Amino acid sequence: MEQELNNLLDVWYPRVVDTEHGGYLSRFTHDWEPDGSQEKMIVTQVRHLWTLSKVGQKYPDDSSYLEYAAHGFDFLRQEMWDETHGGFYQLVTREGDAILGEEGEINKTLYGNAFAIYGLAAYYEFSDNAEALDLARRTFEWLENHAYDPAHGGYFQPLARDGTPDTTGYPKDYNSGIHILEALTELYTVWPDEGVRDRLEEMFIIVRDTMTTDRGNLKLYFQPDWTHLSYRDSTESTVRANIGRDHITPGHDIETAYLLLEAAHALGLDQDPATLEIAKKLTDHTLETGWDGETGGFYDIGYYFKGDDELTILRDTKNWWAQAEGLNTLLMMAEIWPEDPRRYFNKFTRQWEYIKMYLIDHDHKGWYDSGLDKSPERRTALKSHIWKGNYHTVRSLMGCLERLDEFEKSP
Repeated sequence: MEQELNNLLDVWYPRVVDTEHGGYLSRFTHDWEPDGSQEKMIVTQVRHLWTLSKVGQKYPDDSSYLEYAAHGFDFLRQEMWDETHGGFYQLVTREGDAILGEEGEINKTLYGNAFAIYGLAAYYEFSDNAEALDLARRTFEWLENHAYDPAHGGYFQPLARDGTPDTTGYPKDYNSGIHILEALTELYTVWPDEGVRDRLEEMFIIVRDTMTTDRGNLKLYFQPDWTHLSYRDSTESTVRANIGRDHITPGHDIETAYLLLEAAHALGLDQDPATLEIAKKLTDHTLETGWDGETGGFYDIGYYFKGDDELTILRDTKNWWAQAEGLNTLLMMAEIWPEDPRRYFNKFTRQWEYIKMYLIDHDHKGWYDSGLDKSPERRTALKSHIWKGNYHTVRSLMGCLERLDEFEKSP
């Protein structure tokens, strides 16, 4: 794992550092040639900032990580922050000009600004740059003033340029919810402000008790009052036609187990029984329904059709980020429940074997975007694009290495 972490760092950095226009390049071919116009999305940019900051703390003797992180921070501060209305643009050109959305407007999102907080807080912890913490605080305050819902709690995801939320339909969702939780955890760790703690506690409860079902999976989309969007009572054809907005997502479920435990730790609730139970339930349900027991790996999408008690796998492909997050969570479960009959450590080692065989490109380095056992054609797919950076992989490997080191030290 240490070798693979180093391989990832060697192939990504400084290759993605855009020395001409700032920030990080986004798009590379399967053999790591730059490709396309290199549009820059806030999520990718700050995930690189977070990754470089955490790696720089792990390897403090290598000053290049601080240099690359500072380079990315400057682009965020100078080009991606909206000086007129506040908040971060979702997507800009390579040079830093905001890109219009489908309706001809400049759009922003909770998701993108949550990750901005996440990356900026990590960079502040690494660099001690007070400007980074100030920008993280301003982003938090901007979301509080615009995206936060004082009536029902939580945050709205779609935002106009001036921060006005779109509250129609189902404007709250699981993905922005779990990642604002993650961002608040990171921010509270470096800035223990009471307002941040209050919001962290609120999102912690929402994700744990509102977004998660008794079965152990996430609900996906919500009205402002947290009414859940569900097609469970519809026909199979209707379900399939709307599967993008209502399904079981094994990767997010097992990732959320980790994020809940991380948030609980920040709040001083490591041994909270309710949280441990939910994290375990999310993991166990994923292993029981979304895990390939023969080959290893987590499937992409499933559904409980009306009248069925068993999950039907609708997309048996295995995207890279879910495999990384599952690896990390399995080892965490093994640490907490070493004697559990589900044998988390055994599944962790099987998952690592799966990753080595079907996800790691041993010729060109980096990870394929999907396991080759189900998607052999992805061997020549892009190694990097605005939705595929180096964050899930590095976060997982660093978390696993830290826990394995602790295992070695234990009696």
